[in-house]
Amino acid sequence: MTADENTTDGSDTTDRVPEEMNLEELREEIQTIDREIVELIAQRTYVADTIAAVKGEKGLPTTDEKQEEQVMERAGRNAEQFDVDANLVKAIFRLLIELNKVEQRSNR
Repeated sequence: MTADENTTDGSDTTDRVPEEMNLEELREEIQTIDREIVELIAQRTYVADTIAAVKGEKGLPTTDEKQEEQVMERAGRNAEQFDVDANLVKAIFRLLIELNKVEQRSNR
C-alpha cells in the first residue's frame, strides 16, 4: 500500500466507494486522479513526440487525418464505455492532438 492510498488518518480509502467517504477523503481522491491524468498526458506526449521524430526521419507529414479520425472515434467509444460525455472526451482529445501537432511543427 502506498501513501497515496491512505487518508491523512492512515485509513485505507481504496476499497471504499465515494458514498462512504467524507469530503476530505473525496478531495484527496480527486487529487490522486488529477495527478494520474497528468502522468498519462505526459506519457502520451512522450509517445507523440517519438512519433513526430519517426515522421521527421521518414519525411512524413505532421498531420495524418485518417489517424486523427481513428483517435477521435476511439475516444468516443471509450467515453460511451465509461458513461462519460463523448463530446467532452472528444474535445479533450482534439486539444491533445492539436497541441501535439503544434509541438511537432515547432520541432521540424
